Amino acid sequence: MSEALWTSTDAALATDGSVKSEWSAVGVSIDTRTLDLGDLFVALIGDNSDGHAHVKDALAKGAAAAMVSGPCEGVSDEGLLVVKDTLSGLQALGRAARARTDAKIVAVTGSVGKTSTKDALRSILEAQGRTHGSVASYNNHWGVPLTLARMPADTEWGIFEIGMNHAHEITPLSQMVQPDVAIVTTVEPVHLANFDSVEDIADAKAEIFDGLKRGGTAVLNADNPHFDRLKSRALAAGAGRVIAFGKSDFADARLEKVALHASCSCVSASICGEAITYKLGIPGEHHVMNSLAILASIHALGADLALAAMTLATLGAPKGRGERHTVDAGDRQFVVVDESYNANPASMRAAITTLGAAEVKGSGRRIAVLGDMLELGEDEVSMHRGLAGPLAEAGIDQVYACGPLMKNLYEELPAETKAGYGESSKALFDQVASQLGDGDVVMIKGSLGSRMGLIVDGLLALHNKQDTSTGVGE
Repeated sequence: MSEALWTSTDAALATDGSVKSEWSAVGVSIDTRTLDLGDLFVALIGDNSDGHAHVKDALAKGAAAAMVSGPCEGVSDEGLLVVKDTLSGLQALGRAARARTDAKIVAVTGSVGKTSTKDALRSILEAQGRTHGSVASYNNHWGVPLTLARMPADTEWGIFEIGMNHAHEITPLSQMVQPDVAIVTTVEPVHLANFDSVEDIADAKAEIFDGLKRGGTAVLNADNPHFDRLKSRALAAGAGRVIAFGKSDFADARLEKVALHASCSCVSASICGEAITYKLGIPGEHHVMNSLAILASIHALGADLALAAMTLATLGAPKGRGERHTVDAGDRQFVVVDESYNANPASMRAAITTLGAAEVKGSGRRIAVLGDMLELGEDEVSMHRGLAGPLAEAGIDQVYACGPLMKNLYEELPAETKAGYGESSKALFDQVASQLGDGDVVMIKGSLGSRMGLIVDGLLALHNKQDTSTGVGE
């Protein structure tokens, strides 16, 4: 078995909990479906479920112990860590994990590009030392402390994603993580249903500096109109250095030249005075800009910049964020670009531009399948209609629209671009699947709540099949 991550004594001390037997755990889990042998199972209480109901199952599957806030039916006190509240206990475990490590930590937030930036940093630093980071998008009130609690004491580099939907959500998470470097990728009109203005969103993103170690580094987008606002907050919070990235003349990590290709980008940049040329394995100018933030962070950490630039060539897009799949449906072959994880006006424009640069074969077409963008507030209709311009500029051949908000865009499109409309992703699938042709490149994007992933899954299921009437499940 792997080396112990938590002993019963250390976990009890960290959480102010009590134990009645000695045990050691090699991991931390909150879900019995993904629990590994030797994990500490934390019985979180959610809106629709109570982890205490699964403690018996967790122990039967090989959990070393379970963190609980009270007795569990059919479970002996042996192997339990009893705390007042399991979420507070998980947070305490995370803070203790941070306190016992000398790791250099990067925290990433921003309206667009958090996960891909975090994943790229993790891949880069894994080639340079013992690295730990968030999996998937574990960036909220339970995901951040869970990721911290899983961090081994001998970690050298830590990468954490921190997200928010409302004000005052990032501050406590950043204070747990205590980053040495804090990145704000960009500030855009996202979650406007919960904010009065984009300036308020910038202030919420700036909460990441509330946990920044004194003298630490803030990495900020020089091309974003909120740069000065963020810089002031970072300096007021005790940042010792602000590194600006972007195209602007004053940027410290500055883009000099870029060649955008269908499957990659070739970049020349100046990173804090060091000239560097590299290939980026993910297509799209938005990824190029975030690569500048990545390299700026590597510089701030004192890691190997040249090795980092080499690693950028090996990167691929995360699931749901530009991942490409070639589907052989027997009588035709097409490419599916999966952008289904989330959407807002900025990420939509970036994805549309990237689709416009995609290479098609033969008589293939560039096709966008777009679902509703959610939480945009009172301007949501105009923001959907506003995508008509970027679609035309990118030369997108056909557009399928999904959902009541995206219907506003569909009505704005010229007749030759309209390919189909559906109230839901399930209702739209058959139209898309039956009309895709050989050589097409189809990009599917929408907010997670619009369930555009169902269309992606349905199209991928056509691989090596000729029947397109499969449909999509609920």
